Amino acid sequence: MSGINRKDLLDITSLSADEILLICDSAKYFKEVFTRSIKKIPVLRGKSVCCLFFEPSTRTRLSFELAAKRLSADFINVTVSSSSVVKGESLIDTMRTLEAMNADFVIMRHQVSLSTEFLARNTSASVINAGDGNHAHPTQALLDSYSLIEKRGSLKGMHIGIVGDIKHSRVARSDIEAFQKLGAKVTLCGPPTLLPDEFKSYGVDMTYDFDDLLPKLDAVNMLRIQKERQKGSHFPSIREYHERFAMTEKRLKNCSKDIIVMHPGPMNRGVEIDDFVADSPNAIINEQVTNGIAVRMAVFYLLMGGKPLESLGSE
Repeated sequence: MSGINRKDLLDITSLSADEILLICDSAKYFKEVFTRSIKKIPVLRGKSVCCLFFEPSTRTRLSFELAAKRLSADFINVTVSSSSVVKGESLIDTMRTLEAMNADFVIMRHQVSLSTEFLARNTSASVINAGDGNHAHPTQALLDSYSLIEKRGSLKGMHIGIVGDIKHSRVARSDIEAFQKLGAKVTLCGPPTLLPDEFKSYGVDMTYDFDDLLPKLDAVNMLRIQKERQKGSHFPSIREYHERFAMTEKRLKNCSKDIIVMHPGPMNRGVEIDDFVADSPNAIINEQVTNGIAVRMAVFYLLMGGKPLESLGSE
């Protein structure tokens, strides 16, 4: 098996459906590694992975760190708040410093859209986008796709709803592209102020009526309200938002009995999702976290070229 024939992973747009499925198939193997008594394999032995996050993150950063360490890579975590960046160092100067340290992979999260593309053009290291502005979050979309494939076998013919703060969500944009490339129908739902007309260009359906949409769905991805990205108020109150757009016990009972409930995290319990739903058998939120590690292991493996997966077990 070859890799995905690219140096970087910057978005879903540039991936074909076959490449997405290749990553998901590889993630299945790496997830099996978790069950072994020795959970590390030497795929990235001698390689260095640098984590450069300009925005706060716990889940994504730890997921990348675990993925790298389980592949035996050296992991460098740069804390931007205490680095030279706060002293005025430019992004490209930071990158040159990392190159001097011979980093093989750079995982970057940045508040500016397309910043990872700029970085990738100016370094020989493989750059993985861990979220750039409102633009893209490719590994989240890949783990969401893998989680659905794990449950249903395929996304073909599925109807998936993405609900909440669509406007400010890089996850929504990447999920739409991944789900559609794998054959799913996507409907977006949220308050009019958080569901701009620009999303019609994705070829999705859009609605403001969550209760009408829910019974039609095979899966629903609940997004949090991203207050840190919003300027001003986009709805009258949290209480009203919860009444109209939250995934509640009552709404779950009106869904298909095997609907899959997803959330990219972190959850705001009591806002976009209730405890009953988050802890229900329909929710695969914890499985998404586990699958995130497997998918990111697969991304590392495939970006470095890869080799037949069955041969890894003998090393």
